[in-house]
Amino acid sequence: MSTTEPMTIAAIGDLHVTETATRPYSELFKEMSDQADVIVLCGDLTNFGKAREAEILAEDLRCATRPVIGVLGNHDHECGQPEAVAQILHQAGMTILDEQAIELHGVGFAGVKGFLGGFGRGELAPFGEAPLKAIVEEANNEARKLENGLRSLRTDRSVAVLHYAPIPQTLEGEPIEIFPWLGSARLADAIDRFDHVKLVLHGHAHHGCYEGRTRAGTPVYNVAQFVVRPKFDRPYALFTV
Repeated sequence: MSTTEPMTIAAIGDLHVTETATRPYSELFKEMSDQADVIVLCGDLTNFGKAREAEILAEDLRCATRPVIGVLGNHDHECGQPEAVAQILHQAGMTILDEQAIELHGVGFAGVKGFLGGFGRGELAPFGEAPLKAIVEEANNEARKLENGLRSLRTDRSVAVLHYAPIPQTLEGEPIEIFPWLGSARLADAIDRFDHVKLVLHGHAHHGCYEGRTRAGTPVYNVAQFVVRPKFDRPYALFTV
């Protein structure tokens, strides 16, 4: 495809591959490759962040015939070895967005896992105990990485890829008490600094809402497979940018 043609993206979040799974997504990745130009994975690729789980997913990733890009999620950090998970998936051909942004056929992609932090009046502030300040600093760091990645792109069309939610609208359906644990408005603040961002994708909120918009009007979609499947009768969503 040329750099001016529309691009079709197949996106899914929250795969949660377990170490006892047998080829859980091989056929799906083949199908997604037939339907789209790029496959995007929005975190929680493994269930506990175990190397064996990543190896099982890596075998299935080799069935994809389109570029695969994405981010890790909180589950991929559970065992304390996210670098190993990322390396295994990278060796299978997946591009892990975090400290890098990439361009494919004229469309830019930047992404981070994101972090918790809340929204509006419920947003955590760096005041009080040191552990709380550390949480806010981590949320700020993730937003800075996203902003830096988006700033590095020189494309007219870009996609922001996240695990945690940048807005509260796509969390609706989850208990409101846990909204601060499911995303951070700081991510949306970073996105809204750039006119070239045309689409935002995230996962994490299994019981959330499919779509919303940032304050600046950029469309945001929760592509956790548990949200997408009831809507489309398939676990992934398709987008054109």
